Parts: sequence; structure tokens; C-alpha cells
Amino acid sequence: MPVTVVRFNLVAPGATPESLATRYQAALEMARYADGHGITTVQTEEHHGAANNWLPSPFVFAGAVLGATERLAVTVSAVIGPLHDPLRLAEDIAVLDLLSGGRLVTVAGIGYRPEEYALFGAEWKRRGRLQDELLETVLRAWTGEEFEYRGRTVRITPRPYTDPHPLLLVGGSSKAAARRAARLGLPFFPSAHLPELEAYYKERLIEYGTEGWTMMPGAETPLLHLSEDPERTWSEHGRHFLHEALTYASWQSGGVRSAVRSAASTVDELRAEGVYRVLTPDECVTRGLDNLVLHPLCGGLPVAEGWRSLRLFCEDVLPRING
Repeated sequence: MPVTVVRFNLVAPGATPESLATRYQAALEMARYADGHGITTVQTEEHHGAANNWLPSPFVFAGAVLGATERLAVTVSAVIGPLHDPLRLAEDIAVLDLLSGGRLVTVAGIGYRPEEYALFGAEWKRRGRLQDELLETVLRAWTGEEFEYRGRTVRITPRPYTDPHPLLLVGGSSKAAARRAARLGLPFFPSAHLPELEAYYKERLIEYGTEGWTMMPGAETPLLHLSEDPERTWSEHGRHFLHEALTYASWQSGGVRSAVRSAASTVDELRAEGVYRVLTPDECVTRGLDNLVLHPLCGGLPVAEGWRSLRLFCEDVLPRING
């Protein structure tokens, strides 16, 4: 049975507070509907200071989704670790883990935008060491025992619901990220389909004498939108997909490897590239994808169009692929 994901980053260029509130409420309603139709996961993410209103508070949103649902997991992919206070992050995740009965999944990355570090006064050149400190601290905090932190003795309560701790993965596309995950005995989440990096991670597990596993995007994991008329959808809404693709392209340097990476500069180029795909329900079923990632509010898509896509997926595609 394939993994099914509904992704939200709440991007809405030019939105007013009133229209943003409408989109946020729609996202919660979509999550509730997805939960009732057997979707596996809601995924959200973190970026700061973006002109297009990209979601900056993934755990607040995750808490709202977890409160509105009963079964699906909520994955924060990814939290930009060095921008967070380690003790407060440990508390926030523990509380969400308790509230949800263990349905929160956190992928911790270090980000790729120096301007986000500048916004919060975090040192870009120390991001690796800051990430090490954050991961080591939250793992110790979740034991509920006293430990030394920045020269003082601290203790964090309450302990999380999940034993030994909430699901925490290390994300990234570098050997440094793979080494960090292996050293701490944490699962590794490569940001793209990178078999060579997965092999490197497994070698480091042996070196450190730790245990772990990999959750890696497939070789083909497009962002999907369902439509009975893809030509119409590309014509009317392709600019929204392109907006997100161009935003990512403007942020990601040559060294960043991501499953969401496009070189397109026009809607036609984006369509031909295949990172974003608009499929009919029949096409979605016959593709046989192992990971189906729906993006119903992509790049400021109208809410009504997002609902059309989500309903087609849940009511036409899911019953057929789940047998």
C-alpha cells in the first residue's frame, strides 16, 4: 500500500490577513477530511520572512492538525534546528507527542537560507555545531532526568508519550548530516533520492556502533494535483505551481539537493519537467507510485481548486490503489 501525503506550506503571495485566515481554516478542514479517508500523513514545513507568507510556525500548525484528526501522522519536514531554543523545542514536541498519542514526526534540518539565520540572530557559520547541540539536548531532555546544559543543571518535564522518545529524524543532503544521524543513532531523512548517501550513513552506523534506518524519497516522487482536465488546470493554475518552483530555485544553492528542485522558468517548462504533475485519477492509479504527495494549496492555488484535487484523490484514486 503506497504512502499517501497531503502537504501544506500555506504559501499565498499577496494575501491579506483575512484571506490567509480562510486558507488556514481550509487546510485544517482538508486535514480532517483526509484523515477520514485514510490519508497516511499531513506534512508541513518551516521558512521565515518569506514575502509569499510561507508558514513559519510548523509546530503550531501541526498541533492544530493533530487536534482536528484522529489517525494520520503529522510530519514537520523540516524544522530548521539551529533557529530554535533546544529546551523549548524539547518541551513543545513532548507536549504535542502527549496530545497526539505519538502521531508527530519531526525531521530536523539545518536549512539553506542565511537570511533566516540573520533574522533570528543565529550564526550561519556555526550551524553544524548548533544542530549538534540541539539534537543532543532534546534527546537528553526527553529522558526527564537532570543534565548539564550550557553550564547549568536543567530538567525538562513532562516526559513524552513515545518511548524512548518522539520520532526524530535528521534531514539533509550532506555527509555531515548522515554522520550526525549515525553518531546519535537517529534515523536519516535524505532530502532527495540519494542512494550513495544512504550507503554512507549505513557505513557510519557500523563505525559508531549505533542503530538506525533511512526514510528516503523515491527516485520518482512528484508533487501531485488531481484534475479531470489537466489541460485546463495547467492553463488556469500553472502559475501557482511555477511560483513555488521559482521560490525554491531562488533559495537553493548549487550544493543543495532536494526532491523539490526545478530548473523551469515557464509553466510549459515546469510541466515538461515532471517535478509538479497534474494527473487525471486514472493516470494517478496507473503510474504505480510508492509515494503519493498531494499539494492541494500549492503556491496560492484557490481553495476551491484544492478541494477538487483532494476529493478526486480521496474518493476516486484511494479506493482503487488501496484495494
